[in-house]
Amino acid sequence: MTFDRKNLTDNQLLDLYKRILKPRLIEEKMLILIRQGKVSKWFSGIGQEAISVGITAVLDTDEYILPMHRNLGVFTGRNIPLYRLFSQWQGKANGFTKGRDRSFHFGTQQYKIIGMISHLGPQLGVADGIALANKLKKNGKITAVFTGEGATSEGDFHEALNIASVWELPVMFVIENNGYGLSTPTNEQYRCENLADKGIGYGMESHIIDGNNILEVFNLLSELKASMIERPRPVLLEFKTFRMRGHEEASGTKYVPQELMDMWAIKDPVDNYRKFLKDNGVLSEEFDLALRNEIKKEIDEGLAIANAEPEIEATYSDELKDVYKPYQHEEFRYSEEKENIRFIDAISNSLRESMKRHPNSVIMGQDIADYGGAFKITDGFMDQFGKERVRNTPICESAIVSAGMGLSINGYKAIVEMQFADFVSTGFNPIVNLLAKSHYRWLENADVVVRMPCGGGTQAGPFHSQTNEAWFTKTPGLKVVYPAFPYDAKGLLNTSINDPNPVMFFEHKQLYRSVYQEVPNDYYTIPLGKAALLKEGNDVTVISFGAAVHWALDTLTKNPQISADLLDLRTLQPLDTEAIFASVKKTGRVIIYQEDSMFGGLASDISAMIMENCFKYLDAPVKRVASLDSPIPFTKALEDQYLPKGRFENDLKELLKY
Repeated sequence: MTFDRKNLTDNQLLDLYKRILKPRLIEEKMLILIRQGKVSKWFSGIGQEAISVGITAVLDTDEYILPMHRNLGVFTGRNIPLYRLFSQWQGKANGFTKGRDRSFHFGTQQYKIIGMISHLGPQLGVADGIALANKLKKNGKITAVFTGEGATSEGDFHEALNIASVWELPVMFVIENNGYGLSTPTNEQYRCENLADKGIGYGMESHIIDGNNILEVFNLLSELKASMIERPRPVLLEFKTFRMRGHEEASGTKYVPQELMDMWAIKDPVDNYRKFLKDNGVLSEEFDLALRNEIKKEIDEGLAIANAEPEIEATYSDELKDVYKPYQHEEFRYSEEKENIRFIDAISNSLRESMKRHPNSVIMGQDIADYGGAFKITDGFMDQFGKERVRNTPICESAIVSAGMGLSINGYKAIVEMQFADFVSTGFNPIVNLLAKSHYRWLENADVVVRMPCGGGTQAGPFHSQTNEAWFTKTPGLKVVYPAFPYDAKGLLNTSINDPNPVMFFEHKQLYRSVYQEVPNDYYTIPLGKAALLKEGNDVTVISFGAAVHWALDTLTKNPQISADLLDLRTLQPLDTEAIFASVKKTGRVIIYQEDSMFGGLASDISAMIMENCFKYLDAPVKRVASLDSPIPFTKALEDQYLPKGRFENDLKELLKY
């Protein structure tokens, strides 16, 4: 192995040695603790330290790094106190996740490190969002994100690289190519000769680097960083390296040919660099020994602190209070001046006013800039707010949602428009596993609103007509809003954008241009989690949301003899159980009306809650009315049969007869 010190001083060379030695000694200690049964699991990065150490040494401490679970050198390179790392690995309170996640599945704003989730790919899109925020701030900062050669097969990898290239984002995409994805060799992972070649398809500069040579890593990346500041752009970096341990310690390495292990052992990044320093008179035996003893002492002291720390005690209140970031709703006074506008105008007005109120907000979506979106909601926004804040995106929902998380991490509010709610399935993973869980895991909120044009009645078929709110009401950490009227749509969307938590905001397409209402011209908000009582009666409670609210109103108008409470939920998560229970206790009968199919829908949970909490007040079984348990069809006759509009009136009357 050839080392080129270029113009580095002896002190700089020794600093890199300290940086690369520390994670190695920690790793060696962890292997001892595993054999002693004092650590349950460990993902070793022995043999790959030069990459983590070199990149962290190049980046400033206020530049974000997104590592994986073998990049211990990132965490030690940012000088995180060792006792906190040990506490994290032992699931104790001084860690970063309060025992809620393990190993390196965490982030910390204090040290500008954003950890991975086990799905690997989404962190690449998060890096895009962080870099976009840096570009908008014009602060000249670089972002580095790690992945392995196996994860380059994931769709998120391709989406994130494409976005970064199209938007010219200053991201270092770091591939640690150690030849194996767990036990699967690279010849079963991909067919290109080098992963760096994949950059060509995205018009992206790429480099192949000896990942075991700390000086090659440090020197090349130092030059690249200076160039990326001068000319912001993404760079794909393939580091050739090898993992000397198994995927995790329980896996072993029997699947690796011994000759391969022997070959890479000769290329050990720590041993070779130590020899280079000694041969060149930079490192003495005495200094090396003293440094090792100093690091080992720091390790032992950190372990002692972590070991002495008590185990976490589980309490319901502590767990539930961290699912969402606390948010105090803010009311806004408005004048009496109103205008009769459509549902779609209310959405557009809210977005426009929120963009003014929050200069740190960015709207992203397909065709939303020049074209104004599929439904023309953002028509004219680009001229008013600029193309930097109103951003057309490639067709890549997953990476765009992840980029929204990155924007939030770096101080922005992200508003993501799904062209149709159906298309959210290709962005499902980062919503339910990244946005929803981040605050619970390490107290990092996701200030992201995902707008969801949804619903049937327009003969748009199975891929443009779903009302899929139940996919998300099930997921703790998400808020779900589903207004039925223009007044509510504007006020609730304003609140959703103010709220620092992730919000899925459903907008029924059939209501866009068919429903009008007097709406205040001023900015105002409506609190989430508060239902609206649209009609009052004594015979039955009708619970609904979205377009089904209007269908219920039509039925009750046709049948004035029915005395009903009509409750428009407006917000599905959090749910206004207080209003539901109060009405049910008053009327003794309840029918829940939803557009979604029956099984597994929100109506089922509401029904169960009513049975558990209001059983003694009921004079009849809880009735649910919903669409058929089939995909939504295209032809009008089939769609009419699918939707519950033709069944509700009869079911309501049957309930009243019970």
